[in-house]
Amino acid sequence: MSRWPEYVQVKEVGPRDGLQNEKKRVLTKDKITWINKLSESGISEIEYSSFVHPKWVPQLSDAHEVGKKINRNPDVRYSALVPNMKGLELALDAGIDGASVFMSASESHNKSNINKTIAETYPVLKEVIEEAKAAGKHVTAYVSTVFDCPFEGKISPDQVIAVCDRLLEFGADDISLGDTIGTAVPSQVETLLDEALRRYPKEKIIMHYHDTRGMAIANIMTSLGYGINRFDSSIGGLGGCPYAPGAAGNVATNDILYLLHGMGIKTGIDEKKIEEAALFIQNKLGKTLPSKSLAYAIAQQ
Repeated sequence: MSRWPEYVQVKEVGPRDGLQNEKKRVLTKDKITWINKLSESGISEIEYSSFVHPKWVPQLSDAHEVGKKINRNPDVRYSALVPNMKGLELALDAGIDGASVFMSASESHNKSNINKTIAETYPVLKEVIEEAKAAGKHVTAYVSTVFDCPFEGKISPDQVIAVCDRLLEFGADDISLGDTIGTAVPSQVETLLDEALRRYPKEKIIMHYHDTRGMAIANIMTSLGYGINRFDSSIGGLGGCPYAPGAAGNVATNDILYLLHGMGIKTGIDEKKIEEAALFIQNKLGKTLPSKSLAYAIAQQ
């Protein structure tokens, strides 16, 4: 029997987590075209935008319009980041299938990112989660800086578990554990998953790796060994974090698909269509995306 999961769900976060850190504005019509391409790739969930205040993330100020105009594939869950009740109201009107809430395990990163303490964040997210669930929406709770914080250094698993406990108590369906600054190594992943999987079923856990130090694939391999079969990724390796200076983008969707398919793990995703979508956004941004699998594919043309 294989020690790896037979199937892995890859959630595409490029249109949100990828674009939010790009200074060059992408036209709304191009975002719509791009998301429509992703919708036909076999991906089962696309986080297409963020309903934070436009002042904080101008690139995603068109979240409502994008949500209204994309072609909805019934086999895809379209989710968006929502910080508060105002954001949720707009997101529901735009037709989200899933709401993503977010906070940090690190007090200082939470203050930098949300401008609230962890204690002040809980009641805000509790209300959002409860209202989203009442509206029949799936809720994913992102917990950032679960390994390292740019301000505090190492974060203990106890800090992470304390936050996860509260978010699940509020009604979140699952938790995405984020290596926000991309500095974790496999031993840290083991330490956290040892604790997390003692408390929660693996089906509740999504891993969210950035690739700042080139460790994302190694950390994914470690997670697979624990039976984790849900990962966030960003097409072409697009992105970073506006509140974590120097952080690289999420692990590239192209690279994780090469890994998984090469290992015989099913994803339901067409690599060629992902490559086409990556080339489309690379062209619109006028920059080379960091995915090694994408670079190799381009070199073969």
